[in-house]
Amino acid sequence: LRSFLLLCMIAAMKKRPQLSLVLACYNEAQIFNESVRHIVDVLKRSGFTWEIILVEDKSPDNTASLVAAYCKSNPRCRAIYHTNNRGRGKSVGDGIRAAKGAIVGYIDIDCEVSPVYIPEMVAMIAANKADVVIGKRIYRTTFSSLLREVFSLGYQWLADRMIGTGGLDTETGYKFFRRSKILPVLAKTRHPGWFWDTEIMVRARRAGLRITEVSVLFLRRDDKQSTVQPLRDITDYLISLWRFRSQL
Repeated sequence: LRSFLLLCMIAAMKKRPQLSLVLACYNEAQIFNESVRHIVDVLKRSGFTWEIILVEDKSPDNTASLVAAYCKSNPRCRAIYHTNNRGRGKSVGDGIRAAKGAIVGYIDIDCEVSPVYIPEMVAMIAANKADVVIGKRIYRTTFSSLLREVFSLGYQWLADRMIGTGGLDTETGYKFFRRSKILPVLAKTRHPGWFWDTEIMVRARRAGLRITEVSVLFLRRDDKQSTVQPLRDITDYLISLWRFRSQL
């Protein structure tokens, strides 16, 4: 019986992917098929075994039907469907918890930062050079990206002084983790929205995880509507920063 169980465990481990990639989806119908195709092309060339976890956050458009159709025809992809809109942080967190890979990460599905950086980041964790690897956004400044760039740099400065981020680009939607190390950190991370990124990075830093940044080119897409609402989100960030500072 012990031998049988051991063989079953070995077989299960062999089936586990090396990488689980989480893609949070909200109102992505316009770019879904093109973006996922681009991401999968990179993963196929990466040399790693992988799976994709699509987390559909109750989009009002037809994103859910596109996710369902894609998963039906692609066995390496599976989906989580929220029954109501839960937010970016909750979506990514649910994907990480459901992941099977020893390395888990997420990128923004709009590919404003290209998926070509994925293999490098995964390789760094696989080689035990880091526990967390994130993309440090380098902007190609245009009129449409200027507001986001100013907000991003200003927020990095403020967050570092208020809660000690170490100057990291905490809000980058491009992060990879050693899953065994990030799960205890994730269990303490509470914010369901955009501030989740800041919170998990500060908690990871305080937990002693080895964090490395890789420079990535950010190219603003003008062919899709951003889900970021500057006035609402800036207000939420400032309130969340103050509350989190009090908790710390």
